[in-house]
Amino acid sequence: MTFSLLGRCARTGQFGAAVTTSSIAVGTRVPFLAAGLGGVLTQHRTDPRLGPRGLDLLRSGCSAEAALAAIIASTPDHRWRQVAVMDRQGRTAHFDGERVKPCRSVAHGKDVVALGNILANEQVAPAMMEAFLAAGDQPLAERLLRALEAGEAAGGEHGEVTSASLLVLDREVFPYVDLRIDKADGPIPKLRALWEEYAPLADGFVQRAIDPEDAPVI
Repeated sequence: MTFSLLGRCARTGQFGAAVTTSSIAVGTRVPFLAAGLGGVLTQHRTDPRLGPRGLDLLRSGCSAEAALAAIIASTPDHRWRQVAVMDRQGRTAHFDGERVKPCRSVAHGKDVVALGNILANEQVAPAMMEAFLAAGDQPLAERLLRALEAGEAAGGEHGEVTSASLLVLDREVFPYVDLRIDKADGPIPKLRALWEEYAPLADGFVQRAIDPEDAPVI
């Protein structure tokens, strides 16, 4: 009952994730990112411990494939887990445990991996990947959000989604974008509205942290 994606911007080096589901506050449990390193998605019977574990493996020099293999090998309940990993080069890997409920969907592309479970159909993840790639001239956050919208338009999950999250890491340890709709009808349009309000302010918030003397008043 979740669909999500990891994406990388080769031009800026940013990493990002977007996710939506039918339960509350999905952004607290599924996406994990580190600047200049990559990201992890952990979902279905979600184990948020797998996110930091995956980032530590990437930090140690593991590729996406090697990090994923180590996560699964060290996870006794991996049959229930759906996991995706992206490394600093934008390489991707994913795992579907045998107890992950259908309909499942996954799609890998250049600098992107999309996946989901308990979906309306198998076209959800490919639609997300294609939308992400088609918006290649846009900021990473916009590309991720368009992909999430495309997944919903392709059928989404079996039930109504109620929470959504958009997370982007740039060069700093803190997020460049971290927007969440934790409980609402139509969370993806609400996330879109929040992003459009936040987008022109994002650089200013970073400048306030690194150069407060010349930072804009927001």
